[in-house]
Amino acid sequence: MRDSDDPTGGPAEPSDAPGGDPTGLQAFAVLLRRMNGEFSRTAHDFAHSQGLHPTDVQALVEILDSERDGPVTPGMLRERLQLTSGAVTACLDRLERAGHIRRTRDSADRRIVHLHYAPRGRQVAREYFRPLARATDTVRQRFSDAELRAVVRFLAAMNEELAALRHRPDGDPARR
Repeated sequence: MRDSDDPTGGPAEPSDAPGGDPTGLQAFAVLLRRMNGEFSRTAHDFAHSQGLHPTDVQALVEILDSERDGPVTPGMLRERLQLTSGAVTACLDRLERAGHIRRTRDSADRRIVHLHYAPRGRQVAREYFRPLARATDTVRQRFSDAELRAVVRFLAAMNEELAALRHRPDGDPARR
């Protein structure tokens, strides 16, 4: 069913859900892969528009998402992105040259470097991703508060599981 066919204005069901089960594992896998693909293409397009590498955009996301917990250091970024020290340095050099980040020294220990999303870089990203934000808001408006809370719980749980999976030595989510 398409949104336009739904008299309640609710979300459409995935038309290609295997076995007709729109909440089955395979339907989720297809939809999550498609959404991930669209996000990846958007991130790659942003990187290209800024003369950056896709990994640079991953670094920007890490820096932005970590701001509420305090500044990120190059070592933290290296660990989170699983890059070599040299690769992180090259990434940060590109981001700094492009005006997306700034590096500051810790006032208590000058050996520690903190990474910050620069105001100019933040504005460039905000303008570039504004259509995505508008699209997200348009879709959000199609759902009730209770449905959105369920979506948020699902996405948060998925993020937790994916992070845990990445940190397990054997990569098997079933083995704890």
